[in-house]
Amino acid sequence: MQELLYHRFSPKMYAVCLRYSGNTEDARDLLQEGFIKIFKNLSKYRGDGSFEGWIRRIFVNTSIEYFRKKVHLQDVTETQERTLEDKEWNVLDNLAEKDIMKMIHALSPGYKAVFNMHVIEGYSHKEIADMLGINEGTSKSQLARARTVLKKMLHDRFNKTSNDAVNL
Repeated sequence: MQELLYHRFSPKMYAVCLRYSGNTEDARDLLQEGFIKIFKNLSKYRGDGSFEGWIRRIFVNTSIEYFRKKVHLQDVTETQERTLEDKEWNVLDNLAEKDIMKMIHALSPGYKAVFNMHVIEGYSHKEIADMLGINEGTSKSQLARARTVLKKMLHDRFNKTSNDAVNL
């Protein structure tokens, strides 16, 4: 049964681990650690919600634990938070998934964790703050800064692409 669960869910859960760790070695370690937790706690699954959702939550939490051990986020005051802009942007729609993931992996660990948790996993800033042991304002500012860095990466990428096309 364990082998069946592993083969069924490991590709998706590896992707979750890779998003948080940013490198294959740590992602493999997180994958192994997550499956150990699943196998130890399989009897605790109550049937509330989907089984895959329960497994995913374990992997997200395992990745967050890893992140918390490795990185400390600097708290940001409410005044500092208000100075950060959080504009809507849809440029990501025009990129391939691998390009987007490459850009996300290039973010600092703090920005990457909050971006993944909020944008990809759908956690609220309050939930992120509780899970990472930071305040809500820090979560919001980390997301705003991650978006700013990603916007700059996108701007640089599209300008390079446009310039390359002109030079051909």
